[in-house]
Amino acid sequence: MAARILLAVLGIVVVTLAVGFALFARLTSQTADNRAIEQATGIAVTLGRVPQVAQALEGGDPGHLLPRLGEQVRADTGASYVVIIDRTGVRWSHPNPALIGRRVEEPVMALDGHVHTGINEGSLGRSANARAPVFDAAGKPVGEVSVGILESEVDVRLDAEFWDIAFYSAIALVLGIAASLLLARAIKRVTFGVEPAEIVALMQEREAMLHGIREGVLAVDAKGAINVLNDEARRLLGIETAHLGQRVEDVVPEGRLRRIITGETEGADLVAVTDEHLLVLNRMPVTVAGRHAGWVVTIRDRTELEALLRQLDSVEGLSTALRAQEHEFSNRLHVLSVLLELGEVGEATRYSRELQAETALASEEIRARIGSPVVAALLLAKMTVAAERDVVVRLDPASRLEAGQDEDLPVVTVLGNLVDNAVDAVADDPRTVGTQPRGEVVVALTCTGGALHVSVTDTGPGIPSDRLAEVFVDGYSTKQPRGSMRRGVGLALVHRLVTRAGGTIEASSPGGARFDVALPLRVREGVA
Repeated sequence: MAARILLAVLGIVVVTLAVGFALFARLTSQTADNRAIEQATGIAVTLGRVPQVAQALEGGDPGHLLPRLGEQVRADTGASYVVIIDRTGVRWSHPNPALIGRRVEEPVMALDGHVHTGINEGSLGRSANARAPVFDAAGKPVGEVSVGILESEVDVRLDAEFWDIAFYSAIALVLGIAASLLLARAIKRVTFGVEPAEIVALMQEREAMLHGIREGVLAVDAKGAINVLNDEARRLLGIETAHLGQRVEDVVPEGRLRRIITGETEGADLVAVTDEHLLVLNRMPVTVAGRHAGWVVTIRDRTELEALLRQLDSVEGLSTALRAQEHEFSNRLHVLSVLLELGEVGEATRYSRELQAETALASEEIRARIGSPVVAALLLAKMTVAAERDVVVRLDPASRLEAGQDEDLPVVTVLGNLVDNAVDAVADDPRTVGTQPRGEVVVALTCTGGALHVSVTDTGPGIPSDRLAEVFVDGYSTKQPRGSMRRGVGLALVHRLVTRAGGTIEASSPGGARFDVALPLRVREGVA
């Protein structure tokens, strides 16, 4: 990488200097030519206005004034040549004495009374030339003065400036080399010494790995901007339109999920409940070469697993209750069998009727008040399971629920979770150890004001007043985990379900714990 950067910077500097020098040389040459032409013009015009020059040209220069005058002016001004020519084109002065008295090849242009300038190819070489007319006393052109400054004189000036240019170019080249080396070191420090080819390979491997696993990965840099976000993380977090470089606060809504990702909530295997998923997140800081580079959040979808665990926990509770009932029924059958063997048919009949009445009483009471078969079955199941834990679950006498009123409402899930939490709170209350029963849970179901109202009250230890606002937060629980099932999820799920159904849920602690839920009833089509 350092070699590539060095060569690239050197190439850029050399090309830039070459182009700059070429442009400078061209501009300097043009400027020098213009200056030489101006200088030659000034000499020619001044000499053409000297009266003695016109008189010598008209009189044939008997005293040979013009050659001496031309050489003196050339020597004094530094011109390459000063040639005085009469109207017929005969030279009267020239640096080469052999050409004096000979005619010039080109016509005498200054006889028109104007000064003519340009770059000409003369007998002495390429030169910046100016031709000015020589005027007599009457102001009539009688000849011309041709003054030239050879290109070699201009080159001498360029050579004098060339070394200055070369010196400054060398300084620029040295600075370019130093800058390239510093840039290479800075880049290698940022990339931790990894070469470009290795970076490409790492990027390809990273992309293949991140998008090939079934676990969400979200990486955030030290400034809080997202720099890694695989497809599974987008799906689980519901941020399909998020782009790399955005901040977490801009794509993840306020709540427990964001607090876990940003590190405001710390811990391992933290639970967050969204509208679609139950997620387990772990946030790990990333340190590279002793520097904090950000953090990585892994996201696992535990929705189906948690549902299965809860279902398994319910099945275990039901199976325990069924085993207890089986043992109870076995005892009752033994009593009936012995009564019949003893010939006590009347007593056996009376005992059988008592058992039938006791079993059917609770069922008939619930069915008379609860028209929904599913809700009624749920209450009976919860009563049976709670009884095995010495907890009484009863239905409030004022409860009424007509068949169909719970249609399209999450009543079973909401009621089931609330009753389970209440039974757990009562059964685990250390204050009621040794009492029979340990406490009770009262369920109330009513439909008033266009809403289904569900109330679950228990006689457990209740909820501290300073924690009432936290009971619906993911992961909050006052109970110890039971088996593989996570605590602090049930009430969060209930809150999500109630909110999505457009209802409300409130928690209070008048003695034990009390939860009041209001679910708006669905208006059936065709019913006014």
